[in-house]
Amino acid sequence: MSHSHDAEAVTDETHRNSWSANLERPEYESDRERLLADARDAVRQTAPGYHVNLVTHAAHGHPETYLYDALDEAFGDAVDYEYVEQCGCGGHVVRVRVE
Repeated sequence: MSHSHDAEAVTDETHRNSWSANLERPEYESDRERLLADARDAVRQTAPGYHVNLVTHAAHGHPETYLYDALDEAFGDAVDYEYVEQCGCGGHVVRVRVE
């Protein structure tokens, strides 16, 4: 998978397609709570049957240490997620499918 720093930002619209949320911009580097809040919003803004790629900032490490629990707590069985890869810039990509 190629990685683009031009991934779409979190928006207020519902995405009726698969998309990427760029959570590796500088403002996320020192603000994990903002990253988690925007990750949850991105999932909420994804229509059922589609997925959102959450592209997280490298400063927070592997998403299994903080993001997976947040997704489980917020969405339970309503989503499935999988780790895709670490980007060349150090960030990580997690694909979240909305049921």
